[in-house]
Parts: sequence; C-alpha cells; structure tokens
Amino acid sequence: MFTSTTAELDVDYALLARQAVSILDNERDQNSNAAQFSAFVYQTVADLNWVGFYWVKPRGAASTHSDEHELLVGPFQGKVACARIQFGRGVCGTAAISRQSVLVPDVHAFPGHIACDSASNAEIVIPVIKNGKLYGVFDIDSPSLNRFRPEDLQGLESLLAVFVAATDFE
Repeated sequence: MFTSTTAELDVDYALLARQAVSILDNERDQNSNAAQFSAFVYQTVADLNWVGFYWVKPRGAASTHSDEHELLVGPFQGKVACARIQFGRGVCGTAAISRQSVLVPDVHAFPGHIACDSASNAEIVIPVIKNGKLYGVFDIDSPSLNRFRPEDLQGLESLLAVFVAATDFE
C-alpha cells in the first residue's frame, strides 16, 4: 500500500482553482469540461488512482418515473469502473441520494461499499448540483487509507464549484 508524508499530500487548492478556471475558459460543454476537469485533478493531486464523474440517468430504457434514476459512469481517469450505480448504494449512491459530500477514510469500513477497483482504500464523493438540481457526482479514490483530510474535501468542493460554474448541463 502506498504511503505519503503529509507534506507530499499538501495541495494548494486556491492555485488549482485558478488553473481550473483557465482550463475550462471558453468551453461550456458538459462532457468536454468533465473530461478536462477529471484529467486535471488526476494529474495535479497526489496519491489518487481514480477521478471522475457519474451522471444521473433514468434507470433502464423503459423507465417512466422521474424518481427511478441511477448513476452512469461519465468521463474519468483511472482503471475501468463500475458502469452503473443505484442511488443509495456505495459511497457514490449515498452522496447522490443525500446530496451531501462524503469523505471515507477507509472504504472497507463503509457499509455497502462497491469495490470497482480493489486497490482503492479511501474516497471522496461530491454531488454535482446546479440551480438545485442534481446532475451527478464527482468521485475521487486513493490507494492509501486515510488519504483525505477535511481540507481536501473543502478544496475539492471548491474546485468542483469552478467546474459547475463553467459548465452547461444537459
């Protein structure tokens, strides 16, 4: 298992936010911005093994009820992921249904955790909400236990706010 010193994991989220503004400038497309943003976070934040989005989609082609939704994998960086996640299942589904960010120091201790990549040991999931509507979740995984601190959650939420403000959602 990978371990890092605290100094190696310190991130200047204010600087990254300014860079994200520049990267997403003059583009409003959801898919393009999500791909760029995922790659940016994956390449600039240390000790990650998966970064990406899951989008809210109707469950199944025949679904007619607006409350029958699930999460469908979107742009990401990392190994192949779970394609669909039900609301309320795992860390992503929990964040989607609660509309609250979730920081998990040890995913193996999280009830109902979905192990898309057995190398993941810590996770942060942040809901993607614009104008009160849930569009998906932003998922960040690390191979290290206890990788994420409250400062990381706050910093990643501020980065995601840049993405949300720069993006037109379908």
